Amino acid sequence: MTEHVDVVIVGAGLSGIGAAHHLQDAFPQRSYAILEARETSGGTWDLFRYPGVRSDSDMHTLGYRFRPWVAAEAIADGPAILGYIRDTAADAGIDKRIRYGHKVIRASWSSADARWTVEFEHGGVRSQLTCSFLYVCSGYYRYDRGFTPEFDGIEDFRGQLVHPQQWPEDLDYAGKRVVVIGSGATAVTLVPAMAEKAARVTMLQRSPTYIMSLPSVDAVATRLRELLGPRRAYAITRWKNVAVGTLIYQLSQRRPAMMRKFIRGQTVKQLPAGYDVDTHFNPVYDPWDQRLCLVPDADLFKAIRAGKADVVTDRIEKFTPTGLRLESGAELAADIVVTATGLDMLAFGGMTLEVDGRTVELPETMAYKGMMLSGVPNFAFTIGYTNASWTLKADLVAEFVCRMLRHLDRNGYSHFTPWPDPAVTPAPLMDFQAGYVLRAIDRFPKAGSRAPWRLGMNYAQDVLTLRHGRIEDGTVRFAHRTAVPEREKLPWSS
Repeated sequence: MTEHVDVVIVGAGLSGIGAAHHLQDAFPQRSYAILEARETSGGTWDLFRYPGVRSDSDMHTLGYRFRPWVAAEAIADGPAILGYIRDTAADAGIDKRIRYGHKVIRASWSSADARWTVEFEHGGVRSQLTCSFLYVCSGYYRYDRGFTPEFDGIEDFRGQLVHPQQWPEDLDYAGKRVVVIGSGATAVTLVPAMAEKAARVTMLQRSPTYIMSLPSVDAVATRLRELLGPRRAYAITRWKNVAVGTLIYQLSQRRPAMMRKFIRGQTVKQLPAGYDVDTHFNPVYDPWDQRLCLVPDADLFKAIRAGKADVVTDRIEKFTPTGLRLESGAELAADIVVTATGLDMLAFGGMTLEVDGRTVELPETMAYKGMMLSGVPNFAFTIGYTNASWTLKADLVAEFVCRMLRHLDRNGYSHFTPWPDPAVTPAPLMDFQAGYVLRAIDRFPKAGSRAPWRLGMNYAQDVLTLRHGRIEDGTVRFAHRTAVPEREKLPWSS
């Protein structure tokens, strides 16, 4: 007989472990399983192992709401974050529910049975189990590869070519000339970390990114822990950092010229006198049109001041056997080239969804509250904030899922289905101008022109809506186990 559990969680990373914690805390008797495609937990924080890998958000907001971050460093490195995730799983017994090497291929919903059949591959063999609720926490990028543009002459390069997502454990860059292509969070992390051993590190960018320095230790959090203890101090620090982050984001959206001037002024102070700030650190776009990069204790700027690193703003004409030729005619010699050129986005880990025998075409669906799909019953997914810490949203999604499950129990419903208003105008799910988003957003569900079909980017507002708002809002249909619905009733079907 096919095994049945109440809930299947897909992914054992930051989101999946958090979702499991919320679920078993709210429903101790409910059965669940976590299906993880890789052989280890931790998701992003186990996969990325390049030098200096760290959070680009403070840990008082990237940490779970229910588990205080007590380490001194507010900007933590990858191993510390991985330890935090795995300790959370072990302490709650969640690690015993993880089934490693289980890659979900397909999930099919039956209205007649009010359950999902989840098909997965394990050890080269396809199997399945059923569940009443499917909760996807697999993030939104491919784990098996990153994005590398097509560079002319790349096959002629005689040095080493490395993508941060597949970092070789034995890569020796001591005394080597390194070029890091990119200007995002990965690049600004790699440059100062590699500069400690490399002969020289050059960050080669097509265009600048907004970069701000942040103390690695939050002095307010440290003092509050001494006065109030870890749990109360964590809650206060979390809201303090949410408020500061929201203020910076809102000012960036409403007073972009002012914020541009402020960020530029802070950058000038961190760099050597006479440095060409406007070429290398003054983007053409407004602040927060793309994600703002944070560097702890100004480490990138310190590496530049020390002469261990430099920034070149130019375009690549072609690779050469010894490095890169730029469109300006300049040559960059390199022993190692790191392509920190971004992610390749992938919805729901590449799994296929079916509802009553019909394949769900994701671009034809609309995301309800940024976490559920129109016409898809008993289903949720996690996508975090682009303008704040991922976990702030992940925690709220998990809380809302628990509220929804409790509502089903209290009213004797077997399932629910978000159902859109035809008058709602479709819009991109993520209103964000980052290259990795623009390349793939047409393969993802749509958002809508108004609530509750927008992906919210305001934590305080989402707290009110998701933690305290009405469950039966006129948009979600609740039902008991029924016969298969007619085809024309499915909002995403042709």
